Parts: sequence; C-alpha cells; structure tokens
Amino acid sequence: MTDTSASADTGPAPARDVRFGVNYVPSGQWWYAWVDWEPAAIAADLAAIAGLGFDHVRVHCLWPLFQLDPGRPSAAMLGRLSELVALAGDAGLDVCVTVLDGWLSGTDFRPHWLPARANVFTDPLAIAAQRQLLAAVLDAVGGHPRFLGADIANEPNVLVDVAGNAGTTTAQGDAWVTQLLALCEERAPGKLHVAGFDHQPWLADSPFSREVLATTGAATAIHAWTYFTGALERYGAAGTGTTHLAEYMIELAKAYHADPRRPVWLQEYGASADWLPEPALPAHAAAFTEAALSCANLWGVTWWASHDIDRRFRGFAELEYGLGLLTTANSVKPAGARLRELIADHRAAPVAAPARPVALVLGRGRRPGLDFADRFFQLVDDGVRPAIVRAERRHDEGYLAERGITQLVEEAPARPVHPAP
Repeated sequence: MTDTSASADTGPAPARDVRFGVNYVPSGQWWYAWVDWEPAAIAADLAAIAGLGFDHVRVHCLWPLFQLDPGRPSAAMLGRLSELVALAGDAGLDVCVTVLDGWLSGTDFRPHWLPARANVFTDPLAIAAQRQLLAAVLDAVGGHPRFLGADIANEPNVLVDVAGNAGTTTAQGDAWVTQLLALCEERAPGKLHVAGFDHQPWLADSPFSREVLATTGAATAIHAWTYFTGALERYGAAGTGTTHLAEYMIELAKAYHADPRRPVWLQEYGASADWLPEPALPAHAAAFTEAALSCANLWGVTWWASHDIDRRFRGFAELEYGLGLLTTANSVKPAGARLRELIADHRAAPVAAPARPVALVLGRGRRPGLDFADRFFQLVDDGVRPAIVRAERRHDEGYLAERGITQLVEEAPARPVHPAP
C-alpha cells in the first residue's frame, strides 16, 4: 500500500439525489406493443411503475418497426413514441429512449432491408439510416419536458458476433459511437445522451474502447448482470463479487473518465429465479442496489425490467419471462415491494457516498475482467471500499487529489476465490 498524498480532501460528501428507474417492458404486449397499440394499458403500466416510487423509465424502439425502409422512419411509430412519452409524463416519469434496438431480450432484430452481410457499424446504407432514425426520434420527442435523452442502441456490442459485423475494428467501433452521440447532442443539446453497452467492452476486449465509452455522451452507462458476466458462477449467490458487481463496474468506468465528476448510470441490472432461489431475490435486489449506491457520481439505477413477459409470446429464453418487478396483471412482486421500500428510505434520508481514499491499481495493459476484480472484492471483504486507478495515472498527484485518493494498492497478492453458497 502506497501513501500518495496526505493533503487530499477526504471529508464527507453531501447527500445525493440518485435517480431510480426501470427498463419498461409493456405488461401485455412486450415491445410488440408498438404494433398492437393500447394507450390505456400503457398508462396503467406506467402508473404501476410510478407507484413503486420510480422516477424514470428506459423505453425501447424496435428498429425494424421504426424504420420499415432505410429512407423512411415510421410516422406511426414516432407518433406512438410521442404518445408514450406524454403518458409517462402524466404518471410523473421521465423517459430515456433507446433507439437502435437490433438486440433486445436476447433476440436479434435486424431490419429486413439491411443486406445479410452488411456491417451495421460501417456500412454506408446502415449508417445513413441510423442517423436518419436518430434524428427523427429526437425531432419527435427531444423537446418534451419529460425526455431525458437518447440511448443510441441497446447492447450493440452483441451484434459484433452477427454475420457481417465480426470484422469491426476498434477505430470503426469507436467512430460509430462518437458520431451517433455527436448527432444526438446536435439535435437535442444538453440531454442525457448515452451509449448502452453491456459488460463485454468493460471486462474483456471488443471493438468499442473503454476510453471512448467513458468520455463520450453525457454519462457512462453500465449494464451489470451477475449471470452473464460469470460473477454468479465465480462467487456464488451470496458472494461479495456477486453482490458488489455493479459497484466494481462503476468504479472501473470511473478509472477511464477524463472528468472525475462525470456521472455513471447503472442502466441495467436484474435477477432471475433461474439463477437464485426465488425467496432470495428481494434481499439480493436490495443488497445489489445498496452496493451500487455506495459509489459517488452515480446518476441513477435502472432495474431490468418493469414487468414480466406474457407467456403467450413464445421464443424468449426462459429467464426473460420473470425478470419484472410487476406481473403482467400489474401486481407487485416481492422484489418490487423490497425496492419500493429501499427507494422510500433513500428519499426520506439520502445517504452520502462514502469516501474512497484507497484505490486499486489497474496495471498498464491489464484486462480488467473478474480475475482483476477478485482483488477489489477482497478489499471489500476487508472493510475497504476501493476506487480504481489506471497505472498510467498513479503518479498524477492532481488527479489523485481531485478523486480524494490517498493510498494505492497493488493487485497482487490475491487470495483464492471460493464461491459462497
């Protein structure tokens, strides 16, 4: 452990107004609701969401429906999106609109007009169409007082493994993110425009660099899933690495920020009875959320999902059907009730994020996967809530002081990881 500075201000931070929300999944129609449009049902769903204490929703535009032709966004879909934003406003909810949903709920939605081998990140036809749809969506809802901002796409890195996209380079992937977020800011300046990638670019390698994801858009969006990251298998249902996964990913993202005050948004997290015993889900949801709330500069947390998927719709993976906090009849599930309590408690007595004067050093060129995260979680077990600093900045005294870091911890040695039951 290295003492870096005795003069940094590590006093208590002020209490925060953290945002609480859900990824909205329409109770009766999933996102086929765009076609079988039932405004009364949508309004009832949104009222039920607000009833749990949430203040925002993230909604999803199915790309093939919103852009039936590469040169023609659907006027009907844009009208329904505008109506949804208005209905959310009536319920007291703000709205993030995720636009280019080619991947959603484990399903690939590719527009029929896009050639089978076309790379969605580089093909001129695809890029022109994406820009046109983003512009059309922002023109439709960007001025609404309840519009938070646009998320350019849902977990687009997953599409790298789809035919035509496998050869995407980092330069191409970063250029795709940068230009689309720039378009969002140009069309609707000052909004919370983000890129909603999953864990892979953070924990492994991908055509989308951590440096660009941490410095473009208005905030850094994090998707922290215990199962898909491998944390649940590695650490066990009650393991520190499972409960504190989002905390680790948030602190990791902050290590790549150019601005130490840049916000982070835990944009997706959730749990399935396929992964954990159903009676354990409420406690897990609360503990996972509380761990994330220990991070400073957290804009908000957004659970996946608001509602279960109706089983009359076939073809989804089994786990997708039960991820909601509400049933398809808008009844509150136990995890929903527990998060409602947590939100009420936090709003009644907001808690400041604890200082993190101790930082774990991420070695130059080190991939920050779960093997690196092991040391982070061991520090948590030892009673330390660490930050993370990249080796490139370990001697930057001004940067360390601004983050309130006074001690650096090397990665080694790490104790063996034994999954908790």
